[in-house]
Amino acid sequence: MSATRPLPSLFAMLGNVDAVHGAYYLGLHAWISFFGASPFSVRFPSAVAVGLAVAGLVFLAARLSTTRIAVVAGVIACLLPRVTYMGEEARPFAFSAAIAAWLTLLLVELIRRESPPRRLWIGYGLLFTLGIYVFLYFALFALVHAVILLRTRRGRLLIGRWFWVSTIAIAAAAPVIYWAIRERRQIAYLGMGDSQVTFSTILVTLWFGTWWFAVLAWSLILVAIALGTRPRWTRTVRTPQPDATRLVLPSLEFVAASWLLVPTLALMAGEIFWSGFTARYASDSAPAAALLMASGLAWLGGRRRWFLAAGTLVVVLASVPIYVSQREPYAKNQSDWADISVVLREHAVVGDSVAFDEGVRPSRRPRLALHTYPAGFDGLLDVTLRTPYWQNSTWYDRTYSLDEAAARGRLNGVRRLWLVEYASATSTGTYGIGALESRGFVKSAEFTTHRSVIYEFTR
Repeated sequence: MSATRPLPSLFAMLGNVDAVHGAYYLGLHAWISFFGASPFSVRFPSAVAVGLAVAGLVFLAARLSTTRIAVVAGVIACLLPRVTYMGEEARPFAFSAAIAAWLTLLLVELIRRESPPRRLWIGYGLLFTLGIYVFLYFALFALVHAVILLRTRRGRLLIGRWFWVSTIAIAAAAPVIYWAIRERRQIAYLGMGDSQVTFSTILVTLWFGTWWFAVLAWSLILVAIALGTRPRWTRTVRTPQPDATRLVLPSLEFVAASWLLVPTLALMAGEIFWSGFTARYASDSAPAAALLMASGLAWLGGRRRWFLAAGTLVVVLASVPIYVSQREPYAKNQSDWADISVVLREHAVVGDSVAFDEGVRPSRRPRLALHTYPAGFDGLLDVTLRTPYWQNSTWYDRTYSLDEAAARGRLNGVRRLWLVEYASATSTGTYGIGALESRGFVKSAEFTTHRSVIYEFTR
């Protein structure tokens, strides 16, 4: 919805909410101008971004280990629950993960070259800045790469250059940092309930989806970390220069462990001062889990290729139920907006009125069906609409209650009205029923969908 707004409207919204997603919205706005805003279209860029993340992961693993482990890591990453979830949603996290993979690959290239060319430094700085604009907490990768650099002991010159390039990159992202601070109350709801830093969140929800996959994944990760310490987390390689100088690169296990744990632990530690953590914020560390899982399989199998292949197959089979569940009709927060649109398209006629349950939180309001699946609402009169979202400084419509709409004459002459109420697993909303019945409307039909009840009222 935000990406389909006219640009002046989008900038007005970003000055009030969601400035941290501004780069993504602008990119998706351009994409939609060419390819439309169908569910497939708006999700397709995320799928491509996941492909880029996996490609960067494979190159990185091949650089730090073997081609065999790189291929296994790529296969696991393609089916890792958090990665597949990123690849099918219209959010910026898949792009953040892709940038993380390629930025870390660039760092390794800077380490392995005796005198890295200027273009690599420029590329590193630009990519780092882009990462922060895509996802604010990407700035934490400065900590990840600092840990990796300090382990390699490459000397003050390289570390000094990296420090200044990273500082300039973060400074270049000052606008989004400034607006994020101004709009910090937008995620204040994260501190209103129980903390999301729980045993279940850390071990299961962050990257693995279900307990059985989490047990398998963490077992392999712990094997990789435990056994990967034997070569002291580094390995010696030849540089690309003709003099074949030998340098020490960080090991695959050390790079992956730093990538997986450092930003996640930093976000969790921040909960001590400010509640601003939710599981999806650790999405860009998910590819690192695939690296460690592949390494764990390699350590367990040794030189036995059949073991590596069999272990990879076990991981793939364990991921299948999660992969399927993510593609069920109501996988996205149990929403049934497409079903609402279908019911109204089949039963409503042009000239009918429609109203929605406005008593639930904005992300669950059935009104969102009108904007995400608009075909079923063609020709219907939205009697409670005050101002549409593209004329507001936020992302949702402003509305009147049905009583307020009636007081403004919005129900005058209405003979049939469709009321869409939100329904949880245990109860159904009654937001507008009383207001309609008190004005002579009678319930004449009822249609139940997964999370909604659609009433036909006539008078």
